[in-house]
Amino acid sequence: MADRLPRPHRDDVRIAVGGLLGGLFLWGVGLYSRGPDDPMALVDAGWAVLVPLVITAGCELMRRTRPRTALLIGTVALVADLLTRGNLATIVMFTDLVYAAVLYGSPGAARRIPWITGLITVIGTVWPVAAWRKPEGLLIGAFTGLVTFTPAATGWIVRNHRDTAVAERLRAEQTALLAEMDRTQAVTAERARMARELHDMVANHLSAIAIHSTAALSLDDPRTSKDALAVIRENSVEGLAEMRRLIGILREGGNDREPAAVPTLDGLAALVEGARANGLDIRLDTDHGRVPAPVELAAYRIVQESLTNALKHARPGRVTVTLAQRDDVLDVRVTSPYGHGDGPRAPGSGAGLVGMRERATLLGGTLAAGPDGALWAVRAALPLTEGAAE
Repeated sequence: MADRLPRPHRDDVRIAVGGLLGGLFLWGVGLYSRGPDDPMALVDAGWAVLVPLVITAGCELMRRTRPRTALLIGTVALVADLLTRGNLATIVMFTDLVYAAVLYGSPGAARRIPWITGLITVIGTVWPVAAWRKPEGLLIGAFTGLVTFTPAATGWIVRNHRDTAVAERLRAEQTALLAEMDRTQAVTAERARMARELHDMVANHLSAIAIHSTAALSLDDPRTSKDALAVIRENSVEGLAEMRRLIGILREGGNDREPAAVPTLDGLAALVEGARANGLDIRLDTDHGRVPAPVELAAYRIVQESLTNALKHARPGRVTVTLAQRDDVLDVRVTSPYGHGDGPRAPGSGAGLVGMRERATLLGGTLAAGPDGALWAVRAALPLTEGAAE
């Protein structure tokens, strides 16, 4: 089954009806493009101008849906109009068909039509002058250019502006999409960072609270319960302070005071003392020079999380924390007794190792955790170069 012709655009219908009515008016009042003595007017009958007029008006209905077909048929109608006394409306509608063929046609047609009409204009100028050897021949070339090349050039200019506008709009949409993707990635990265901070700051204190509260409930010893409650209170206060610091960072403009300084390697001694108060036997050994702030924070959090895991999972015995600078890398190693026990002394979420690996990866470093004989070892290599620390 043949494809049905697309429905003409309503603006094209208006143009066709307007051109047809205008041509009928000119015919009705007896206004023609050429006089009865014009040698090109082979058909002198007045009604003859109506045939190309009606055909051209019908082509206007296809100017947007079938521009190439409309131009071809319109060209035949124009030639037919030249053999009659002529109707100005037919010529005007033909110029619109040329314009529409460039504007709405295929890219190839839009490139070829201006060249073809330009060549026709040149021929229409040179040939009459050379044949008649009179300057009046230039008028034919000017008329030809006005009817063919001028609307084609105008359509080409308008099409270029339209294509440029479409390209700019698409570029703006792509830019907005990329900006939204960047914003989403930034929000996701910030959420992951805050999740690591929240876990590392609070998990240690809550684990100690859970372990000592279990001991206080299981042992019927007032002194032991009192000591456990003291540790619980200390960890509760410290955990609350850490939470307030984190909330102060998250709340923009909510507090005129600056939030507490982020942890550094100078605070490892206090971190170890707190872990000892929670019942761990720890030996701290540090040997490093100047360390960039991002590396300091990552190393501190890795040690903190490792001590939290030791408090929850390690068997009784010595926990060793070692920090050593080797070339442009800070090596962090935390070992604790490892073996089969009665299960963890406090529940865990499993996010600790994930957070430590994320911290090391963000700095371009590595982290490995697993059993090493009778020990559970956490090893991190954090680059100290400026590029990795940024």
